[in-house]
Amino acid sequence: MLKTHNCGELRAENAGQTVTLAGWVHRWRDQGGLVFLDLRDRWGVTQVTVNQQTAPEAHALARDIRSEWVIQVTGVVVKRPDGMENSDLASGAIEVHASSIVVLNRAKTPPFYINKDEKVEEALRMRYRYLDLRRPSMQHNLVLRHNVLRYIRNYLGDRGFVEIETPILFKTTPEGARDYLVPSRVHPGKFYALPQSPQQLKQLLMVAGYERYFQVARCFRDEDQRGDRQPEFTQLDMEMSFVTREDVMDLVEGMMTHVVEDVAGLELVTKPFPRLKHHDALLRYGTDKPDLRYGLEIVDVSDIAAGTSFRVFADNVAAGNPVRGIRVPGLASYSRRELSELEEIAKSAGAKGLAWMAVEEGGESPVRSPIAKFFTPELLVMLLERMQAQPGDLLLFVSDTAPVVAGSLDTLRRTLAERLNLTDPKKIAFCWIIDFPLFEWNEDEQRWDPSHHLFTAPMWEDVAMLDGEPGKVRGQQYDLACNGYEVAGGSIRIHDRQIQEKIFKLIGLDPDIARERFGHMLEAFEYGTPPHGGIAPGVDRLIMLLAGEPNIREVIAFPKTQQAADLMAGAPSEAEPAQLEELHIRIADDVTEKS
Repeated sequence: MLKTHNCGELRAENAGQTVTLAGWVHRWRDQGGLVFLDLRDRWGVTQVTVNQQTAPEAHALARDIRSEWVIQVTGVVVKRPDGMENSDLASGAIEVHASSIVVLNRAKTPPFYINKDEKVEEALRMRYRYLDLRRPSMQHNLVLRHNVLRYIRNYLGDRGFVEIETPILFKTTPEGARDYLVPSRVHPGKFYALPQSPQQLKQLLMVAGYERYFQVARCFRDEDQRGDRQPEFTQLDMEMSFVTREDVMDLVEGMMTHVVEDVAGLELVTKPFPRLKHHDALLRYGTDKPDLRYGLEIVDVSDIAAGTSFRVFADNVAAGNPVRGIRVPGLASYSRRELSELEEIAKSAGAKGLAWMAVEEGGESPVRSPIAKFFTPELLVMLLERMQAQPGDLLLFVSDTAPVVAGSLDTLRRTLAERLNLTDPKKIAFCWIIDFPLFEWNEDEQRWDPSHHLFTAPMWEDVAMLDGEPGKVRGQQYDLACNGYEVAGGSIRIHDRQIQEKIFKLIGLDPDIARERFGHMLEAFEYGTPPHGGIAPGVDRLIMLLAGEPNIREVIAFPKTQQAADLMAGAPSEAEPAQLEELHIRIADDVTEKS
């Protein structure tokens, strides 16, 4: 080894030892007879002092050294004088007095600072990702990712799980997003698909009798990008035989509790994890992935609004639409401009408008509002009691179809929580969402779509309704939400061929196409398939939340941009004509012209 110690491990008890360190020059300060170098490696930073009198050759070399040079330093560990310790460094009680320095490699001036966590244009960071990854914040995130996955592997291994890899090249079986296709040279005109998830394969492993499987699986989806989505991502894939929904949820809840508290060292504010029915989550939070770090719950006031002379409310309720609102403490003083801004936020989520009331203390009326005149004193008292309003509160109301009301109030709730600093990244709040409808009605196609995926089992007591009332059938699905994101989705699976074929028929899947796409699974179900279920937490999204980062690109070593491009390597790129010919592929002329 070119080093005896790393740059983060030396302490006062090492004083007097001769050590050799190697790493990158983090900072450099020339003070004439003394040159100070902060030497950095993955484990930390150690200050090196080079004295012209005691090490003249090393001192002469040190004066030419610059940031990000790679050097080797040999010297004696010395305790810093009392009062001169650096509490910001783990090694801050000591410094190394260099006797010799070897330059292992020089470095050009980086395009941005490595030793400062300042804001850098993301395109520049992606272009020089190998430099960006040197920054302390990025190294912290990737080490956190490693520690979380190491813990999870041990946790599952201790509970009888077997880690099994499944193929990357598989059959195209659309599961909600576009597949990435890989042409076959050996089979001209045919394609493999990169897996959107190992869903079918993990179920087949249950048929194979492994009973408890997991995999840190790479998954691929050709879909538009956003802050919590990448074309290639990682999920913790898990499947278990002979389990109920409760078994899966209990195991994952225990694992996540330890990951948050013991590995990430964060505060878990929901213990045990609340379990919300899908319908109730939409009513209370406007979303099936609520953020429970704060309140601002949605309250239904449709019955009260129906009795007012405010036509927007009364007519909507008469048409079967709700009136719902949220109470925001301390914002009764909002100006007209600020209220108009909130209305625009609600409109961006589909609402046609936003009604408001500012609750005041004293005065002729308990509220200041343009709609207060449409409420009788009795109805106004009922409304304030229903909203649990206090002086100083701002009440916000939306009336429209149920999905629009939910979406707009969810958007307002998230926006206001950020403004009120209620979204503490050091706090983690999980909750389970259960009792999803098994199907969603597709108005354009005039058919039922699965709300989760094709292999989710109905609640066994609802199976009889598949023939006549599929819209009332609940699925054995469970999602894990955290801080406003879905971080895991799972379900008990169908293990009976007849029920699986009935689901295919209900969603309008032609029997011949079903056999062509899923015949291997249908056949497997005839060879003694155990009841089974599983879940797949998204690793990138989970680490993003644990690291307190705004998007998953901050916790992936080499991510793609919002346009699914690799700016560092220049991918995607054109293929050589010989490669295309070998794969029997011709690029259409109009595509060539556009490029």
